[in-house]
Amino acid sequence: MTRVHNFSAGPAALPLSVLEEIKNELPEYGDSGMSVMEMSHRSPAYQAIIEDAEATLRRVMGIPSNYRVLFLQGGATLQFAGIPMNLMRRGRCGHVVTGNFAKKAWQEAARYGDARVLASSEDTHFDRIPALDAVERACVDDDLDYVYICQNNTIFGTQFHTLPNCGDTPLVADVSSCFLSLPIDVERYGLIYAGAQKNAGAAGVTVVIVRDDLIGQSPANPYCPTYMDYRIQADKGSMYNTPNTFGIYVCGKIFRWIEETGGLVAMEQRNRAKANLLYNLLDNSKLFCGTAQKDSRSIANVTFRTPSKELDAEFIAGAAQRGIANIKGHRVAGGMRASIYNAVTLESVRALAAWMDEFESLHCMGQRSL
Repeated sequence: MTRVHNFSAGPAALPLSVLEEIKNELPEYGDSGMSVMEMSHRSPAYQAIIEDAEATLRRVMGIPSNYRVLFLQGGATLQFAGIPMNLMRRGRCGHVVTGNFAKKAWQEAARYGDARVLASSEDTHFDRIPALDAVERACVDDDLDYVYICQNNTIFGTQFHTLPNCGDTPLVADVSSCFLSLPIDVERYGLIYAGAQKNAGAAGVTVVIVRDDLIGQSPANPYCPTYMDYRIQADKGSMYNTPNTFGIYVCGKIFRWIEETGGLVAMEQRNRAKANLLYNLLDNSKLFCGTAQKDSRSIANVTFRTPSKELDAEFIAGAAQRGIANIKGHRVAGGMRASIYNAVTLESVRALAAWMDEFESLHCMGQRSL
């Protein structure tokens, strides 16, 4: 078996040990006589799977008992509408626009009420997290239902390293590409959500963690589809309809793998070591340059480029020849992007760094040592 060094932004690399475990259980789960893909979601065997997945996630993240955990479908994108439909009770929310998905979330929220841009970094092509003073003032002065951020911006390689002080205003965060990559204080948020396909499993599951007092007896918008009503999903245990049973099973495997490999503290240490290796190389390079400002750099998505599109294309092609896959930047941003999620090993990052060093030696005088 030959596996590439996979830097895909999502669907992303999964731990090989988890893939092997899933492979072994694929024809028959336990002594059930069937695959998880064949099970009724109402069966006792599957109920144990989803309950274990939630319990493991609660342990790993330290989720308090007054937060509900939902396993939903529709991708993180569906929550761009689900959040305002459920939470915008006074008709006003604030958004920090720091990238492509943050902008889409704001545009979608504006369909349901007064969605205000409180801060943005679009004027510098989303290369930073903007100052948050206006966000904190708005939480005091504007009677907002919530403040929305995209905590890690996959396309542009930026990340919030300090959260806005929202006071009593609930903070809502799309954490898709930094989910489970480091510890977070769940109680700082009213709601967090993540598409599973970065760090938590296979594509097709969205995890929503929402504080119980934010879920009313009915959603904020009377036209909210029944499926998207958080209260109904919470009361039904994420089983209002048939959930993504196999996807949730995979998530449970990933949650347990994180727990068994040291939890989120150890995961953050490994992720920072990978990121530091690449950022140190970029900071000392004569050919490559990072595209995110240093104080806003992501530990999940490292974005960089050479002086020309032609050299970028040559680097990407050479990487593919060396088994280094999926480093082409998003079409909106160009350049290169290395998504170094939890399952991407330090060995893979070193392989990428070695090719960067080799490529620079081919195009610049002298060769740096890594």
